[in-house]
Amino acid sequence: MLVITYLVVILFLAMICHLIIFVVRDADVAIANSYNKRQNLYAEKVMKGQILSRDGEVLAETLVDEEGNESRYYPYANMFAHAVGYDSQGQSGLEMLSTYYLLKSNQNIITRIYNTLSGKKNIGNNVIATLDYRMQSTAYYALGSNYGAVVVIEPDTGKILTMVSKPDFDPNDIDSILAETQETESSYLLNRATQGLYPPGSTFKVLTALEYIREHPDYRQYTYQCKSEDMFTGVPIHCYNYNVHGEVDLKDSLAYSCNTSFANIGQKLDMGSFRSLCETFLFNADLPYDGYYSKSSFVLDASSDPTLIPQTVIGQGQTLITPLHNALIMCAIANGGVLMKPYMIDRIENCDGNVVKMFLPDTYGRILSADEASLMTELMTGVTEYGTASAWFDGASYTIAGKTGTAEFNENKDSHSWFVGFSNIDHPDIVVCVIVENASSTGASATAIARELFDCYYQNQ
Repeated sequence: MLVITYLVVILFLAMICHLIIFVVRDADVAIANSYNKRQNLYAEKVMKGQILSRDGEVLAETLVDEEGNESRYYPYANMFAHAVGYDSQGQSGLEMLSTYYLLKSNQNIITRIYNTLSGKKNIGNNVIATLDYRMQSTAYYALGSNYGAVVVIEPDTGKILTMVSKPDFDPNDIDSILAETQETESSYLLNRATQGLYPPGSTFKVLTALEYIREHPDYRQYTYQCKSEDMFTGVPIHCYNYNVHGEVDLKDSLAYSCNTSFANIGQKLDMGSFRSLCETFLFNADLPYDGYYSKSSFVLDASSDPTLIPQTVIGQGQTLITPLHNALIMCAIANGGVLMKPYMIDRIENCDGNVVKMFLPDTYGRILSADEASLMTELMTGVTEYGTASAWFDGASYTIAGKTGTAEFNENKDSHSWFVGFSNIDHPDIVVCVIVENASSTGASATAIARELFDCYYQNQ
């Protein structure tokens, strides 16, 4: 009897704890779920509020026609399609993440009482996003007709300033888009910034270099004679366009993106340790992001076939990453080794503009030391000062640390173009990550697009 009594008490306390945790931490997420029919109850009494950019542009609002029918309207149509999302036949983007707040009203209490008694709807709260209209517009038009994605984040806060994915769609016509998607299996609705998985190409060499530094304290003595191509464990590796880089140290290897030098470095790495490093940097792991996303993958370990190493360490092989994840890796480096959780809601205001709730930066954790972050920054400045990105950033009024990438994705050697990096290296302001799909055919450059974004950020500052 005593044992049963204790079990019942423990179960009761466990249920109470679960209930408290749910109410305090998880209720908003559960209510905001697009499958939660409780939202319909809110919608019967509250007219959904607006979503605005941080610089005051209306990104989503509810319109009411003469007959009282409500419809969701997106003034900028395709430009914010994947970031803001849609609210019909399901939800996505900010429309999904912020439904709970948009369908709650913090109007004046007297007004709410009056509306309730007179059968009128209250006006829902407004969501002020972290998205910046000027940056989003620049990214959208810079990407042009190319498929790909752009992500811009403040590394010291985690605020997402820009999220563009192409091809895109008009959320004002979402019913037709959904019908077309079901018939043609098109990928317009896929948010490539968070769900697109790509080989990282040479942007991955940042992690390869970090692993080498950790395993080899004498890394500053590293040298390699690049002859444009060589064999590694029976695998032929050549540098981009068969360039001959001559004698290079570690910084030169990263600056010139020397494939043969990094393949040589790969022969000296412990793959078990390298896998641990990659998983610390969130490969094969959940990202600290509330929206829909795909997990990045790194498959090698200590027992892997050595012939897989040369391609893997230069960012090819079976490694896959999302643009958001690539941006987060750079954010950690820019922020002295500490990764901040990315987010897109800055604050909640009522319809009169009074602040109801603020969303503050939140730390995910330290994933590399401050000294390592400083060293990686030093290495990446070579990329922009004299390496593969130097021509694009010549004459810039700000400093840049970053990495270019060319990622082959088929047997024909067709490739995507990458750039990921941050500005103002002494006190980093923003991280920019750009991928342009099939750039080898279109001639587009991710680095050129990144330059436009950095210029936009510093314009009029």
